[in-house]
Order: sequence, then C-alpha cells, then structure tokens
Amino acid sequence: MKKILALLVLVLTFVSCGKTDSNQADSKELYLFNWSDYLPEEVIKGFEQETGIKVTLDLYSSNEEMYAKISQGGTGYDIIFPSADYQEIMIKQGMLQKIDKTKISNISELDTDMVKKLDFDPNMDYVVPYAIGAVGIAVNKSKVSNYEKSYKIFEDSSLKGKSTLLDDARQVLTSALVYNGLDPKSSNPADLAKAKETVMKWKSNILKFDSDSFGKGFANEEFYVVQGYFENISSQITEEQRKNMDFFIPEKGATMYIDSMVIPKDAKNYENALKFINYVHRPDVYVKIVDFFSIPSINKGAEKLRKTKAPYTLDDMKNTTLIKDLGDALEPQTNLWTEIKSN
Repeated sequence: MKKILALLVLVLTFVSCGKTDSNQADSKELYLFNWSDYLPEEVIKGFEQETGIKVTLDLYSSNEEMYAKISQGGTGYDIIFPSADYQEIMIKQGMLQKIDKTKISNISELDTDMVKKLDFDPNMDYVVPYAIGAVGIAVNKSKVSNYEKSYKIFEDSSLKGKSTLLDDARQVLTSALVYNGLDPKSSNPADLAKAKETVMKWKSNILKFDSDSFGKGFANEEFYVVQGYFENISSQITEEQRKNMDFFIPEKGATMYIDSMVIPKDAKNYENALKFINYVHRPDVYVKIVDFFSIPSINKGAEKLRKTKAPYTLDDMKNTTLIKDLGDALEPQTNLWTEIKSN
C-alpha cells in the first residue's frame, strides 16, 4: 500500500510540475495569425498593457494562404482568424481545439442571429465570431461618374487598368456564379465555364487581383474601382476621400463573411488565447474595432457604445451569400481559379 501511495504521490507531483511548466510557458506570449489591416493596434496594445502578455502578429492575405501554411506544418500560432468556409474545413479536419466558453464571459454579447449562420458550429465549440460584413465595390466618384451598381462595372473598358478584384478564389468565383444566377457551390462544368467567361471579362479590364493593397491603391488613386472590404478601404482614406467614395453591395453576386477567432490544435498558449478572445468581445474594447473600421457590430454592447455609423446594415446584407465549405466542388473550383490566374 505504501508503495502504491508513494507511486501516486510521484505521479501527482509529475503532473503538477507539468502543469506548472505549461502555465509558465502560457503566461507571457500570444501569437496571432490574422488578415492584413484587420486588428487595430490600439486593441493589441491595450491587451498587452492590461495582461502583461506580449502579442506577436503575423499576417496573411487569403484563406488559402493561411490554410496552406497551417496544413503544411506552419505551427506556433495561438489564434487564427479564418472565414466561415475554412472554419468548417478546419473543424472537419481536426485542426482546431475546443474553446472553453466558461472562460469567455463576453461571449454573451454576440448577436445570436449571426451566430446561427455558422450552422456547422452553432454552439461555438470551436469558433467565436470576430467580425461580420459584406464584400462590396468601392468607386471613386471624382474619377468615375456614370456606372452601374453591379459587377457589370468591371466590364467597363474605360476603366481598364484602374480597377481590382480580390485575389480570393471564393469571393470572385462565388460572385461570378451568383451574378449569373448559378449555385455558388456548383461543380457543374457548364456552370464553371460560364463563371470563367464572366471573370475573364472582368480580368481583361482590371489591373490585378489584389487582396493586400486595394485600400492603399484606392486611397492614392491608383485604382478608381475596387472589389473589397469597406474596413480595409476606410482605414486608408481621408475624410475628404470618404465623401467622394461610393461603397455599395451589388444586388446580384454579393457575398458576406463571418470571420472568427479559432485556436489551432497545437497552440501553446491556450489560456492566453481565451483571455484575448474574451478581451476582444468586451464591449468597451470591441467598440474600438467597429469604430476604427466602421463595420456592422456583432457585439450588442459595442453597438450601443459606437460613435461611427456602418456603411450598410444587416438588412442590406439579406441577399448576400455566406461563403461556406464547397465540399466536392472545392477541387474543380480551385482548378478553375488556377486557370483564370494563369491565362
């Protein structure tokens, strides 16, 4: 019996030591992998000052880039910010840790209607929504006077070399498919051929596919028309430029996104990740995000505190398509995107 008790003490001591080491390793660092221009520096600095945890931020320009790095062994990140389709993929492939919601009290601030749209994880076991919005089209009205508020604007040869589309297969192909009245998750060769024809018309006039610098390019008037996210553009332009910008959500072909915070399976600073997620959704913190980017708020408390007005409402997004996992259509649509980019 004494030997058994001694062994138990030894085991408990080992486990306890292990936990202590883990807590020490989990006490001062947090590694984020996020989109470009998607997290105000003020929020990061506020978290560091409040917790003493140093935040290191790496950036990616597309879900595909993020996924390729993570799936090929890019480790060391504690929180990633994928869009809904890649959230679903990463859950299915066992790439994420479950989130201990008991340590995220501010999760109660989230708009439940928006959360329900993530039907692959409705209880937020693996994802906590970060931001919601629509992909729209921004036009510099001082440079472009007559235009149709639709994706047809990219067929205007007078704007050749002065417009951009996102370097994002899902956003561009989904827009093209829905623009033509087709299933956004289609793998039908005829549907994909039609989508390719449409995108190639757009491509003949755009300067490039761009998910990194469209906001800056719009601000310095390199581009007059861009497909993109309002927040990335608004953070780059002056108040005077804002008056000359028309940002609209096309009636046909518009897409919406719900980007979420997730914790990778191999995250080394799990507790710090939970602290950061909870911090972000504290209303007095989240309001800094919505005010900085002027985006719709998924945080109810922050919506009451905000000083800015979003350029569009949730009602404006009613006809938009949420980008979700393509399933069997992923490969043919990915191949199609490769063809479009290489031609």
